[in-house]
Amino acid sequence: MMDDKQLALDMRYLRMARIWAENSYCERRKVGALIVKDKRIIADGYNGTPVGFENICEDESGQTKQYVLHAEANAITKLASSTNDSSGATVYVTDAPCIECAKLIIQSHMRRVVYSTEYRLRDGIELLQRAGIQVDYLPLED
Repeated sequence: MMDDKQLALDMRYLRMARIWAENSYCERRKVGALIVKDKRIIADGYNGTPVGFENICEDESGQTKQYVLHAEANAITKLASSTNDSSGATVYVTDAPCIECAKLIIQSHMRRVVYSTEYRLRDGIELLQRAGIQVDYLPLED
């Protein structure tokens, strides 16, 4: 069971991830992620298009473009180009990770995922749990 101090910290980082999501140009869904190690944010990300692309995430029919990066992927790639190490870190993300982001989280040796919004597909969560990563769902009040 999680202690009150850890819960308060988790909720604070989730609120920060939600604020970070506001940077996204995506219309359908704005997602934010923070990677935290030793109570220090070592990377951040939000969903959006790759560097050099127009900041338009949806096509004419309102569907998300195939090349849009997820918040977790943006944070992990930012981390990869830094001197920080994600081993043992926690990723705080506003939405449940998809299976592709789950694979990246596993390969980055993170130990924990905390998210605040469920997604209709649970394959990412199930893969993380199968890999032995602690997954905590903490809904945020609006």
